[in-house]
Order: sequence, then structure tokens, then C-alpha cells
Amino acid sequence: MTRAARNLTGGDLAARTLKAAGVTQVFALHGGHHEALFKGCVDQGISLLDFRHEAAAGHAADAYARTTGKLGVCVITAGPGFTNAISAITNAYLDGSSVLFIIGAPPLREVETNPLQGGIDQIAAARPLCKWAISVPATERIPDLTAMAIRKAMTGRKGPVVLELPIDVLHMSVPEEQATAAAGVNVRPHPAPARDELDSLIALIRESRRPAIIAGLEAVSQSCAVALERLATQTRIPVFVKAQAAGVLPDDHPAYGGAAGNLAILPMLGQEAPDLVILAGARMGLLLGGRSGAIVPHAAKVVQIHSDAGEIGRIRDVQLGIAASTDVAIDALCAAMSVGVAPDFSDWCAKATSVRRLFAASFPDVETANGVHPFHAARAVAEAAGPSAAYVLDGGESASWAGAAISPDGPGRVQTHGYLGCLGIGPGFAIGCQTAHLDRRVVQITGDGTMGFHIQELDTMVRHKLPIVTVVLNNQVWGMSIHGQQIMFGGNYNVITRLGGTRYADIAAAFGCHSERVTRHADVGPAVTRALQSGRAALVEVMTDPDVVHPVTVSMLGQTAEGSGDVMIPYYENIPFRS
Repeated sequence: MTRAARNLTGGDLAARTLKAAGVTQVFALHGGHHEALFKGCVDQGISLLDFRHEAAAGHAADAYARTTGKLGVCVITAGPGFTNAISAITNAYLDGSSVLFIIGAPPLREVETNPLQGGIDQIAAARPLCKWAISVPATERIPDLTAMAIRKAMTGRKGPVVLELPIDVLHMSVPEEQATAAAGVNVRPHPAPARDELDSLIALIRESRRPAIIAGLEAVSQSCAVALERLATQTRIPVFVKAQAAGVLPDDHPAYGGAAGNLAILPMLGQEAPDLVILAGARMGLLLGGRSGAIVPHAAKVVQIHSDAGEIGRIRDVQLGIAASTDVAIDALCAAMSVGVAPDFSDWCAKATSVRRLFAASFPDVETANGVHPFHAARAVAEAAGPSAAYVLDGGESASWAGAAISPDGPGRVQTHGYLGCLGIGPGFAIGCQTAHLDRRVVQITGDGTMGFHIQELDTMVRHKLPIVTVVLNNQVWGMSIHGQQIMFGGNYNVITRLGGTRYADIAAAFGCHSERVTRHADVGPAVTRALQSGRAALVEVMTDPDVVHPVTVSMLGQTAEGSGDVMIPYYENIPFRS
């Protein structure tokens, strides 16, 4: 073998490392910085799926990671390519999603020459927004530093990492024997709870009268779903979910309580609240009622299971913190609870789970003179698509209406907003989900405002023959925004919150999608069925009533007592008035 035959480019080394880590899919938008890497991926049999905007590529890699539990990989170019993806990086960071962002950079040897797409310190910009970021200084270091990035993304509390590959580092060649080893790319530790932690948890459960489990994003795995179902069947502890964990318990399971927000409704119905809340892979914050105590009562004891020990006890003290993998902890709890007589919380469970059936009854009218009711529109979509579909929910109120309407049949089949509250994730998330599950229909339910962020990715769906069905609930306003304005300042008030006249079905048709526009509730289901049967990218536009306000908007506005003088702060805690 000649010396030349043993030389490998940086692109070869990076692609070989990705393949060694089990990567089969990369989401990207072309940039000349990465030509050597793209060729390396082709040579290694790694599929490349290209987008029209870097943010959508990043969101796709994020959704792919969430729904599979594997590493998501996004390759984007330097400068504006990187800055376009900052929202995607941050969204993955706040939700703890394992994504490797490989970004380009100008040649190291041209530093401070005002090169093309240079002049900014990308790594300095990325570090506050990701779990780890580094620029690879030499071609021979690509394997070990890429492997390190993968380990950091996939272990502990998962999260995105940013790996900068300057164009000269990536395109140069080095003798194969001089390249570092890609060690540890498949390290996947699963820490278990200590024996005394399990004993304490069991004691707290046996002492309680009204325990409840809230499953979060770290509970989204098939192994955790199996363990949770076994535990819930064994003990009848009711299980509630944050939006992204929908499907961890079957919809028809007697212990399934639906959305975690349902716990806040119990006292309104004269029912007692939980006296013990077990957070299974869930973080505390706005999505669990913040510091209000509405969902996690102040008087309740709290157990928090999370991979990140630093996350345990955020906002309030907990009686027991367990830094462990959620699936391992729940499985261990289930095994330990099977020894002796298991407690039976059936009576409490029936009361706690009854709340979820009240939501649909609160909205008896399927349509008005102003359009289809958004909840009933979303429910008609879910009935047509069925529980085996994977759902992507985007938008403010649109995502909330849809979240109450769908019934996924397993974990990881609902992708929606987390703590970044990032609108526009939908198209990228849908593409990532469909790429991960080629045998499963993917339905994106979104609002008309949100659809405008990345509508160009309809082209991506068409070009790559991805049969994603997008449903736009078009009320011709920024729903949560205008409703919030009118709650604060009166029913006739609105400022930059109206959107009128855009025909999304016509736009989708121009991209080559199957498309329909419907104005009646009776037509929603048949239109979605035809879209699914078309076997190609499709969009159904449903004209919905702009005056319908979702209860979550009211709750997030934090109503102030009349005459109190408190200052209403939309989406955050109100400021108490002090004279």
C-alpha cells in the first residue's frame, strides 16, 4: 500500500467517526466549507437530507434524536449558516436533546483577514447555548474530538454540542496512522438509584394517600414506558405527562391522567390535590406551573428523578432527589414494589384521572359562524390520522388545542414546544420524525402564524418524497397574542396581531403538495383522509374561529384580583402591588 493510499481527509475521518457511532442519517444545508465531509458521508453510506434553512435542519436533527433516542446530526456552514441555527441549538439545549451540530469555519491560516463568512467567534457564541463546544485545531485530531463531542451529547443530561471544523482542517489529508482514535463513541452509562434512595421512595409512596407521577422528557423511551405501565397497573398511581411525554402510558389505561395541567383543576372541582408528586424525568418550571403550586402543590411532598443532579430542587425543596436514568429508576421501583403487598390507590386514581374527560365537554360547539372550533378541528384530524400516527405540534394556542385532541400509541410520537417556546419548529421536527419513522404517518398540526416561519420546507418534503401531512389551523390572527392583548386591554384592542388573506393551501399547491382548504367541521376528517391517502406531502388548511380562546392563554396571563393593583406580566409571575 502506498503512502498516498493511506492518506485520509478530515472529511473522511469525521465521517468514519460518525459511522462508528452508529450514525446513518445527517440533516444539512449545503455549504462549501463541508465538501470533504459530505463526500465522506457518501463514501460511508450515511444519508444526507438537505433543507432550505439551517434552523429547520437543526430542528429536524433535534426531533430525530428525541423520537429515536439516537444521536441527531446537523451539518451547516459557517457564519450565517451557524447564526441561522442558533434557535435550533438553543431549543435542543433547553430540552436536553442529543444533537451534534457540525459547523464550518474559514481557514485557520486566514484568521483576522476579514475572510468570507468569518470575523466572529462562533465557539464563544455557541458555548452559553449548548452543552459543549470546541473548534478542532488540526486534521489528525478530528476523530478523538468528534468522539468526545458525541460522548458529551449522549451521556449525563443529554444536550447539543457544537463542533467547529475549519475548512482547511477538514479538507487537508493526513496519514491514517497519524490520526487519533475515535474512542468511546458508544459509551452509554445508565446510572441506577441507590438502595437507600429506593427504600425512601417506597416509604414515601406507602405513607401517602394521593400520590401522582408526572412524566417528563427523560421518561420518553420504550423501556420507561413499559416500566411506567407496569407500575401504574400494579399500584394505580395516576400518571400525568408534560406535553412531550404524551404516549408513555396508553390513552385507555385506567391510571392515565393526561396533561399535567389537569392536576391544577382538581381543587376547582372540590377534589383533594396530590400529597406526593413523583417527577419522573421532568424538570420544574413554567410548564409545571412555575412557583404557583397549581400543578405541584406547595403542601405536597416531592420526589424528583433526573439525570442532572443540578436540576433537582429547582424552584422548591424536594423530599427526595434521585440522580439516575429515569427508565432504570422506574424499573427498579417497580421491582422493589412487587415485594410484599403493593398499595392500591384505585379510588384516588379514579378521581384524579376523571378530569381529563372534562376538557372536550367544555366546548360543545364544533363550529360557529366565524369558523370551525380549533379543538374540534384538531380532534377530527386525530381521528382521521389515528393513534399510530406521529404528531408534531407547533404554534401557541394551536399546539395546545392539538395536544388535548391526540392520543398517541407510544412514547416519542409527540414532538412540541419546550422551555424555549420556539415557534416554527414544526416543519423541521416533522421531517426529522418522518425520516426516523418511514413506516409511520407523520401529521404536523400548526397555526397560520407559525407556518410562516419555515413554510419553504414544504419544498424539502416534496423533493425528498416525505408524505408528511401538515394541517394549518388558520384563524388569521396570532391567536395567543391577540387574545392576551384583549384580556389585558379590552375586547376591541389589537396591535400587530392580525394576519389576514394568506391562502396556505394555494401556497402548498405551488410547492407541489396535495392541498385542500376547508371551512366546515364536517369536511376536516375527509380532507385529512384524502391527504393521507395521497401518499405525498400534503397540506390541509382549516379555517377556524379567531375568537375562541384557549384556557392556557388565560392561565398564562395570570389574572389579577379586581382592585388589587397588582401588575399583570404576560406569561410570567405578576408583580404584587406594594403601597
